[in-house]
Amino acid sequence: MTLRLYDTATRSVRDFVPMTPGQVGIYLCGVTVQSSPHIGHLRSAVNYDVLRRWLLHTGLEVNFVRNVTDVDDKILQKSLDHGRPWWAIAYENRLLLDRDYSALNVLAPTYEPLATGHITEMHELIASLIERGHAYPAGGDCADVYFDVRSFAEYGALSGQRPDDMREAGDAPVRDKRDHRDFALWKGEKTDEPQDAYWPSPWGRGRPGWHIECSAMARRYLGDEFDIHGGGLDLTFPHHENEVAQSKAAGLGFARFWVHHALLNLGDSKMSKSLGNVIDLTSLVESGIRPVELRYYLGSPHYRSRIDYSDEALREAAVAYRRIEGFVQRAAEVVGQGRPKQVPPAFADAMNDDLNTSAALAIVHDTVREGNTALTAGDEAAIRGALTAVRAMLGVLGLDPFDEKWGGGEGGNDLKPVVDGLVALALEQRAQARARKDWAAADSVRDQLKNAGIQVEDTPAGPRWTVGEQH
Repeated sequence: MTLRLYDTATRSVRDFVPMTPGQVGIYLCGVTVQSSPHIGHLRSAVNYDVLRRWLLHTGLEVNFVRNVTDVDDKILQKSLDHGRPWWAIAYENRLLLDRDYSALNVLAPTYEPLATGHITEMHELIASLIERGHAYPAGGDCADVYFDVRSFAEYGALSGQRPDDMREAGDAPVRDKRDHRDFALWKGEKTDEPQDAYWPSPWGRGRPGWHIECSAMARRYLGDEFDIHGGGLDLTFPHHENEVAQSKAAGLGFARFWVHHALLNLGDSKMSKSLGNVIDLTSLVESGIRPVELRYYLGSPHYRSRIDYSDEALREAAVAYRRIEGFVQRAAEVVGQGRPKQVPPAFADAMNDDLNTSAALAIVHDTVREGNTALTAGDEAAIRGALTAVRAMLGVLGLDPFDEKWGGGEGGNDLKPVVDGLVALALEQRAQARARKDWAAADSVRDQLKNAGIQVEDTPAGPRWTVGEQH
């Protein structure tokens, strides 16, 4: 079965056929690093990491480009608010982003370009647009350059909007534009911004607009036309709409597929630093959630399904992953870790069906149940078959407990992640017993852990456990 992906541009699920046989080029809009990352950013990273891993699994070579926006209005405002260099703020948050991506076993991109490193490419693209009659300098003492929306007949097609119904483009003052919908390609310097945030250009000192950077960087690393452009659904307009306009107006083929993931909401709003409603990886780890469990939670729903975050749903996902992890460990103790092979056909069908990770994980859990039955029966051949299938599927999803990222690895014997998972599952059962005031059951769980050498201490922050001597 051929991989089929939902293409926002055509509003349909289409067969994905690489532009160049055997190779795939992907551009993912990364993060604007005005602050530390939250789990909404991490959902994007996990979703496209799964896409990339599936393409790799099918034998394709993937050129994966994920940019970093390291200069923009928000970063400069943070600089003024905190009295720190804007570039120091951007760099500090880039490091935090890399740390969280690594913690969630997100593969490093092939290239990770910075906006500030590609000013020349942006100048070349802007000059081409001016020459073709699709952009204009504001003139006078102002160094602003704008894209002329009315010059591009297809404007609004990606997001399904009519230009006459669009609001003003809020990235530059209306007084400098021919039309209120025109958006900035180059922003002239301002007296109320850090004066080291500007570069010389043919139109005067300034800095890039938000949209032009992605068109320029995608072209630099993937060529005039490439396979897939990804990003959050909230970027469809205006960001991606403007990328399409400026790129195609410059004569570029640009993206052949537009793949957008749905958002992660907290309450009624998307998770956003500007709204002050964010949850980060550090706080979740401090609450007892492991990064692998967060990855499972973020990757379980279909990428086009909205996630309404709740602590309960996250902890249910953690328990579900621990069940898988527990089977993998028990089976490995009987037949060895083995080496994952091809995934089951049903799993492949699910992944080829617009990356249906929800259906794919159902296959994982079905196989785990079969493996547990084989463990009970002592059927080593069936155990081995289930284990290698489960590990192959988990490898595609970045969730294999024996992946070195999670503390395992071929031939390794680091069982800490597995022990963590099993103890956490027992403590969850104990907490449920205490909640229903079944003190006998709660004490029984604690005694069983104690007999296994696990000492449990109840603290105001929740139960803590350590490995002690067996009694």
